[in-house]
Amino acid sequence: MIEAPMDAAESERADDADREVVEQERAELKAFVKKLSADDIKSGNWFTKLMAQAMSSYTEKVDWRYFQERYEGVPADAIVDQRIKMAARYAALEGGLSAGAYTAAVAATLGSLGGASPATVPAAVATMMVDVAFITRLQIRLAYDITVLYRVPIDPSDPDDMWKLIRVAFTIKGGEVVREGVIKAVPAVMRPVIKRFYSKTVLTAAKGLPVVGKHLLQRNVIKIGIPLVGVPLAVVLNRYTTLLAGRHAQAVFRNEARVMEIAENLTKRSRHPQLMLWVAWLVIRANRNIADDEALLMRHLVKDVRERHQVVDEQLARLVDIDPAEVWRRIDAEPGDLTDLLDVADRVATVDGAVNSREKAVISELRDHCCRA
Repeated sequence: MIEAPMDAAESERADDADREVVEQERAELKAFVKKLSADDIKSGNWFTKLMAQAMSSYTEKVDWRYFQERYEGVPADAIVDQRIKMAARYAALEGGLSAGAYTAAVAATLGSLGGASPATVPAAVATMMVDVAFITRLQIRLAYDITVLYRVPIDPSDPDDMWKLIRVAFTIKGGEVVREGVIKAVPAVMRPVIKRFYSKTVLTAAKGLPVVGKHLLQRNVIKIGIPLVGVPLAVVLNRYTTLLAGRHAQAVFRNEARVMEIAENLTKRSRHPQLMLWVAWLVIRANRNIADDEALLMRHLVKDVRERHQVVDEQLARLVDIDPAEVWRRIDAEPGDLTDLLDVADRVATVDGAVNSREKAVISELRDHCCRA
């Protein structure tokens, strides 16, 4: 169960336990960084190596049963909230520990990394990379935790699934709003300094990295380039970006779980699973563009119908343009009560928001055909 509020002594013990976890993980990542070459950092290969290190054993240990043993009977939303807050605490603690070792020389060394021996990583850059690696691993594991808790299937051995997880955990949209978030979070006297810093050439040190590595390095460089505010800013920025990453992952994967639940319920209740797929696709194609949630719903409907009803419609799979007349012909040929198809149409139309005029017109015509049937 989720714990009740703690008194001062319990809170201090919890802080000590959190710090111990952070220090153990930092020691582990120091060993990881020692194995990196300058080429690994310049090329962005450090990120690939870290992903392999971060996910291999973790995904074998962490599954739904892992969380049920710790939070038995607690709804997923509540557990996700706890995991995000815990990760943010770890991130803030680590920010304070790393920033204490930062100096102006660290930022300066980034720009000269290109001249380093391929086999040698300057000590100043190694200091920064422990921080970067800690936050990166923390956030990718947090995103994975959230997929497990919402039961969104992610296969770490599948490149497409891993890229999906990475996109969510290190969203570029999140990176774009980091600047404004930091400005709001730090004392007003420091805000002009931070604004100026973002335009300085120190950030150009990251330009040679792949997009993910570049984003992660840029996000961390600011913590070490502003004199006198390194420690408090590192704490704030680590905590803020981890909260941002966690809330973003929660929004994305909770929504996917919602769509999966709709598909499962519609398939479970359907008396006409094959017709249901045609009706769903007709409603989706009422609009010129297909919304992401509509595409996701259709994918899960097809999968659920195949698994629950052993129905695979090859004709629908090969379809380029759907002809409403073909759908009406199929419905008119079907005897009995067809009201379950109206429920399907309503749910499909609302999966991505309010029903629009084109969707209303399709549903209205569907109602006429179902009533005639």
